[in-house]
Amino acid sequence: MTHRQRRRPSLATGLPLFFLTYFARMSHQQSQGAVTDYAPQVGVQCPDVSINPLIRVFTPQNQSLHPREQEYIKGRQAVIEDAWADWLGDGSGVSYNVSAFAGHFPKVGMAIPGGGLRSAQYGAACLNGLDSRNERAKQAGTGGLLQVSSYLTGLSGGSWVTSSLVFNNWPTVEDLVFGNGKDLTGWLLDLSLATPDGVNILSDKNQEYYGSLLWSVMAKAQTGIDTSMTDPWSRMISFHFLNQTTRNNFFTNDSAHGAGQLFSKIPDIPAYQQHQMPFPILVADSRPVGSNLTTILGLDPIVYEITPLEFGSYDPNLSAMVNITYAGTHLTNGIPVNGSSCVTGFDQAGFMMGTSASLFNQLFDFARNTIAGFSDSDSAGLLYVLSRQLQEVRTRADDVANWPSPFNGLNPRTFEDSDATWLELLDGSSNQENIPYSPLFVRSRELDVIVTIEGSADDATAWPNGTGPIFSARRQSTILRASHQQFPPIPPTPDAFIETGVRARPTFFGCDPTQTPPEWPLMIYLPNAPPINGDDPATNTATFALSYTQKHQKLFFDQVFNLTTQGFTPNSQLPDPNFGVCLQCAAIDRARLKITPVPSRSAICTQCFQQYCFDPQNPPSKSALPGRKLAFVDPDPQGLTKVNGFLSSNMYKLIGGLAGLVGFLFVLILGLLWWRKRRERKTEYHQVSGLHDEDDAPWKRYSDSNTKTHEAYEMPEHRGSLVSR
Repeated sequence: MTHRQRRRPSLATGLPLFFLTYFARMSHQQSQGAVTDYAPQVGVQCPDVSINPLIRVFTPQNQSLHPREQEYIKGRQAVIEDAWADWLGDGSGVSYNVSAFAGHFPKVGMAIPGGGLRSAQYGAACLNGLDSRNERAKQAGTGGLLQVSSYLTGLSGGSWVTSSLVFNNWPTVEDLVFGNGKDLTGWLLDLSLATPDGVNILSDKNQEYYGSLLWSVMAKAQTGIDTSMTDPWSRMISFHFLNQTTRNNFFTNDSAHGAGQLFSKIPDIPAYQQHQMPFPILVADSRPVGSNLTTILGLDPIVYEITPLEFGSYDPNLSAMVNITYAGTHLTNGIPVNGSSCVTGFDQAGFMMGTSASLFNQLFDFARNTIAGFSDSDSAGLLYVLSRQLQEVRTRADDVANWPSPFNGLNPRTFEDSDATWLELLDGSSNQENIPYSPLFVRSRELDVIVTIEGSADDATAWPNGTGPIFSARRQSTILRASHQQFPPIPPTPDAFIETGVRARPTFFGCDPTQTPPEWPLMIYLPNAPPINGDDPATNTATFALSYTQKHQKLFFDQVFNLTTQGFTPNSQLPDPNFGVCLQCAAIDRARLKITPVPSRSAICTQCFQQYCFDPQNPPSKSALPGRKLAFVDPDPQGLTKVNGFLSSNMYKLIGGLAGLVGFLFVLILGLLWWRKRRERKTEYHQVSGLHDEDDAPWKRYSDSNTKTHEAYEMPEHRGSLVSR
């Protein structure tokens, strides 16, 4: 073992939990909380459930929203009225009298799917193009759709951007992702989630990082609540997407790194109190308890949602919600199992994001001790943390998120986990519904427009092919018929999504309903796609890429912003100068159907719908999208950003070393010239040459004998962003 590996024995070889938590709590005295704040509080006095029930039960036919959700949406609608006027003006651009729609504006929701850092970045960059606070987006006519939205749902990587915006008090996307030089330092995606200090997992900084993760998880486990790989994974996510982490404190415990931030505390955030943000919802799937499935799920298992108020599901088989503040409490028929003793703080923000992104059941190979999909170094980092975790704490199912069940005893005839005391939750795309549609189609939410910010990677080149919408449409037409709105008509197969070209351009689905009120919402579909001008794409990256260079990240955002704001012109590689107007037409169209008499669709909007609406009877063709390049091209293959960062942080050392090298070479050259001159004058100096050769030998032997030491101090090779294979 080298000296470098021995410097942190407490992390490389382990220390008792007492010492780990002691050191973490010492940091609490001098900073913004401690990493052990990740632990829930147990033994908390429960409310009187006879007066304030923890469980809310309903039926598919008699759905109800939480009263505080209704209150928030009502307050949000008051803000949205002004946002519509700001976005559309007097309506002359879309040829409507917008004042006639007052009080009848459509209710809009947005969905950001899963896909790791790719989908998080795609979601953020797309929102940037829909945000009126971005002057370029506003000039394009697309900036404003975010401001008129009532709901924002996220799944897996989509949950990361959703939560990041919320817990950072709803800043602009550019400030959130890249920093603002003040209170926001950015997502720091050049530091890998699994190996932020490079491929050597035993480096000092990586060991400090893993130690911090484990302190958090061990503190949670000490409360008696079982953990899993989802817990350190949740902490990795938190370092990037919650606040309290900077480049300077990343490898320290000078802050809690978001450990004490709770979903139930979102209502205390100023932007929420002022109704400036859409109501946020995260989505997770469930694995039937005891099934131990390591494959893709069917459509039957319950799909759960996590809100600032509740955790539960509107699926007909469950139709129940629990107060999110007490989500970690074991309940049977709504009554705490431990009398008046409850759990709070289980709803830690990182764990909520980690639950929505827990895909390990399909990735772990316990027999071979491997984890699929990630790079070798990231896989090694994840497995190392899990192995250390298993040495220290008790776990339940290692490959899912373990939740004490609040729904034990409910609906035993239909709810398959009714007799379970724990729930096994996992990535919201595990049933192939990669887009978090389910909460937005709930009947009682009455959404008119759903915006799909589609960053999925469904095919071999990591572009979407409609798999998510197709499976959601299938689930809603069967399992969710009683509880959810219908899905609008879409191409029936992935091949059809490709052949019609709708997977590579903005498309509006469900433009012409046949019933009043409409049987389905209008869907605005904004897919990740190759640049329309034929540039090399930089956005179709792999789901399991856990780091991005700064150069790549900025190009990624530029390409997505262009996709979001430019639309397309059929049979060309030119943007559509009217796309902003067309997006406004789609967003406002349902307002026409809410007033009497129903005004006709305006001429400009009719023209827009002819170009962007999907007509199942007359589908478009991908031939109208010429010159698109599908193959990913890494814009920063050498990882130059990290090299530059190394150079800047070691500038003085390098300058000193270079100066020393130059001096050494100068002396060496003078010596050789002197030696050569002396050799020419005196033949006896041949003996000196022999002695000089002998003097070299000890240096050669020293080098040979310390090969391992030298290798241990070599800089790790940079691993750039992965592409799908």
